[in-house]
Amino acid sequence: MFSIQRSNENPILSPDSETAFEAAAVFNPCPIKYGGKTYILYRALSRPELMSGNRMRVSSIGIAESKDGIHLSERRQLIAPEEEWEKFGCEDPRVTKIGNTYYIFYTALSNYPFTADGIKAAVAVTKNFKKIEYRKLVTPFNAKAMALFPEKIGGKYAALLTVNTDKPPSSLCYAQFNQIEDMFSNDYWQKWYGDFQKCALSLRRNQDEQVELGAPPLKTKFGWLVIYSHISQYYDHGRAFGVEAILLDVKNPKVVLGKTKGAFMVPQEYYENVGLVPRTIFPTGALVEKDELRIYYGATDTFCCMVSTKLSGVLDTLLGEKQVVQRFGGNPIIDIRPDVPGESKGVFNPAAIEIKNDIHILYRAVGDNHVSTFFYARSKDGFSIEERSGEPVYAPRAEFEQRADIGSSGCEDPRLTLIDGKIYLLYTAYDGRVPRVAVSSISIKDFEKKRWLWSEPEVITPNNIPDKDACILPEKINGKYVIIHRVETSICMDTLSTLDFKNEKVNKCVEILTPRPGMWDGAKVGLAAPPVLTKSGWIMFYHGVSKTTHYRIGAALLDANDPSRVLARSCVPIFEPVEDYERIGIVNDVVFPCGIVNRKGILYIYYGAADKVTGVATASVKDILKTFE
Repeated sequence: MFSIQRSNENPILSPDSETAFEAAAVFNPCPIKYGGKTYILYRALSRPELMSGNRMRVSSIGIAESKDGIHLSERRQLIAPEEEWEKFGCEDPRVTKIGNTYYIFYTALSNYPFTADGIKAAVAVTKNFKKIEYRKLVTPFNAKAMALFPEKIGGKYAALLTVNTDKPPSSLCYAQFNQIEDMFSNDYWQKWYGDFQKCALSLRRNQDEQVELGAPPLKTKFGWLVIYSHISQYYDHGRAFGVEAILLDVKNPKVVLGKTKGAFMVPQEYYENVGLVPRTIFPTGALVEKDELRIYYGATDTFCCMVSTKLSGVLDTLLGEKQVVQRFGGNPIIDIRPDVPGESKGVFNPAAIEIKNDIHILYRAVGDNHVSTFFYARSKDGFSIEERSGEPVYAPRAEFEQRADIGSSGCEDPRLTLIDGKIYLLYTAYDGRVPRVAVSSISIKDFEKKRWLWSEPEVITPNNIPDKDACILPEKINGKYVIIHRVETSICMDTLSTLDFKNEKVNKCVEILTPRPGMWDGAKVGLAAPPVLTKSGWIMFYHGVSKTTHYRIGAALLDANDPSRVLARSCVPIFEPVEDYERIGIVNDVVFPCGIVNRKGILYIYYGAADKVTGVATASVKDILKTFE
């Protein structure tokens, strides 16, 4: 698991209207270390050429200097179109150092209007970023996004390049050369291209996707890390741009050791959504500083930007070696009892609370009548169930949680919070029409003695708006009680002055988290269990749903004094359906926590699996917070 942090300085480079060659856009940056500085090479887009007859903007390659890789100065044009094979533009530089020489690969455009046959890979060579020693066309066929590995592999020069970018589907391929001059050999490339699929890395998951190399390969102790661009829905107008990663074998880069299961970054910020090409991000460079991985990318084909993350977290994710959340080997801990009325179909989505070293669980149960109620269970060690009720301890009582005809209804998905000696139960009340959030409460004394004297339930959200997945934070913030809930596809919050729910209701949706289209949580998100307060902020687990309809779990870190402010958010799921009991049930491929207990820094996460049974998993608060650093 890892999270990303966009630079607060983004965009780190913007167009300069006073400089003709970069007046329209500056994007797709690639960094390189040289002479104690970080140089950023980037694609620059000019004002329209008034004398050319077609008023086209021309791409060239600019360069800027930096001491820290973020604050840039000394901007200038480095490579402009000169040769016939690049006369209409030089795009998207990727630079690699081998020995004392720097190889700058870029896309060369030889015709206009642009066609695939006029879009090819080229290289410019320099030793000091002042003088270009020479430039040459590399591929005789359509290709883009090429970069050398920074050292020989098996005694040969090696490169990654993207073939048929403009004759999709594209392929990210591996090539080797005995000597640098082989890169310019038409005979070599014609032979290689005749069988290029043998050199292609398997990256596409569906037929409607496009992949391109992002950053030049980075060597790590576990293999070659490659950041690449992934575009889904490529053949329609709904293209979704994302950033993904693969890890290649250090001795044989055609072997993929691991890859992300989906995009870990998609357009979210204003500068990633508004520009010459809206809703576009495109990675083109990366640097490693100790355990910090910096990814440089273009945004909306207009700006240069940077995002950072922990290299160790990315590698752990790719290798699948370190799981932050560990499921209990004895799951499911609560299974259906066919002979018990009310829970013959499912026992799932459990709330949990600890009182005097006992963990008390309220779980949703569904019987043959499809009415949801809450049953009770107790555990001392957090895993073994020592007590379990034989009948519901909470059942539908009010009109807003019952339906006149046969069908699903009742009390769903409980969350529990202890405040001032009272346990507050928030749940989804469903009458077969509009799901709404309801609340009831019970004294801790009655709860411990199992006197189920719940207060009369109150609906606390508007009657005509579907609302679910709610809880109360266990302490006031700035003198107010915070209610987290879900409206439509987003997690939001409201604040209340009192807990007098007869007179004060939830009527605002201040967004906390929204879906990230193109990622694992791109369709909808909802609160899992009540957030856990730590020294760094509130850890909030949430469920995310993608277009595959799988329910996975992510985590976000919220500001302790302003929970609407997200400090960090996991890029990949921290927990997802894997075991048979999580993948096969009433609703397949679902993990759905509603309860968390914090025992001395270890979180016991209680979750519903496939809308049928209940499981438990554990995670260290320390490990989770590390992923947010």
